[in-house]
Amino acid sequence: MAEDFLTLGIETSCDETSAAVVRGGRKVLSNAIFSQIKWHEKFGGVVPEIASRKHLEAICHVVQKALEDAGVGFRDLDLVAVTCGPGLVGALLVGVSYAKGLSYTLKKPIIGINHIEGHIFANFLESDLEPPFLCLVVSGGHSHIVYVRDYGKYEVMGRTVDDAAGEAFDKTARALGLGYPGGPLIDRAARCGNENAISFPVAHVRGEDLSFSFSGIKSAVLNYLNQRRQKNLQVVVEDVAASFQKAVVDALVENTLKAAHIKKVETIALAGGVAANSKLREELVKRAGKDFKVHFPPMVMCTDNAAMIACAGYYRYKDGFRSDMALNAHATLNLF
Repeated sequence: MAEDFLTLGIETSCDETSAAVVRGGRKVLSNAIFSQIKWHEKFGGVVPEIASRKHLEAICHVVQKALEDAGVGFRDLDLVAVTCGPGLVGALLVGVSYAKGLSYTLKKPIIGINHIEGHIFANFLESDLEPPFLCLVVSGGHSHIVYVRDYGKYEVMGRTVDDAAGEAFDKTARALGLGYPGGPLIDRAARCGNENAISFPVAHVRGEDLSFSFSGIKSAVLNYLNQRRQKNLQVVVEDVAASFQKAVVDALVENTLKAAHIKKVETIALAGGVAANSKLREELVKRAGKDFKVHFPPMVMCTDNAAMIACAGYYRYKDGFRSDMALNAHATLNLF
């Protein structure tokens, strides 16, 4: 495939409408993102109906901005890649429907991309990283340890058995009155707290299993807050945030290192919104640095974005994969 091959990526799986143009699979020419945070923060989380409506209102403008920022037109595109799952089905349908209409009109190929795969591929953007490597994907909806054997070839070694790490961050932040989205707010508060002040349960399944369980730690935080308030005892928000964050990060890093040793990889990569967490990055470098290279995607590529979808689409297309007009949205789509 030519180095100037242009892929338009479209991402609408949750509460960010994004479109991006990527050249040759890795060079980001544009990455336009419309955030819906101000519409959802009053509810303390994403409201699916609002998310779908905002995607409908924004998608045409966001795609147009991505093309303008890249200095290209619709006819210059070679491929349309769109997130088809997992995610909020109404939100996904907006992106999939738009992408199918565009593909049909332009007579350009279309490829549906798994959102989790997109997060993994964020590590390839503006980078020379190559498989194999181990990837920890942690976001508001997903917590996976994935062995990336090759492009498009994965082995899921561990995953959450209940809540995702990002969901636990959001719910803990709401309980502490910090607001939404919870990840960056917990991170900021934790910098001023004592991470050893409170002993919260380890957030992973004990034994040889590499899976995670974050519902228990979320409940432990709520119980701690209720007990303190019932006794009229002071709650040091910063200490709770730091202690909660430490328990989550310890579990993520511990299981990731176990998996990395099992697969004998040279590189561990991070992906997903929680990959922007400063404590997670710091601990992974500190504890993995002697044995493994640690790779982070650019900060803007950690949260939901279309550049990662375009990158994944390029490599899928290169491997001969194609979608057709039967492409649909799937709220629960497994990574194979």
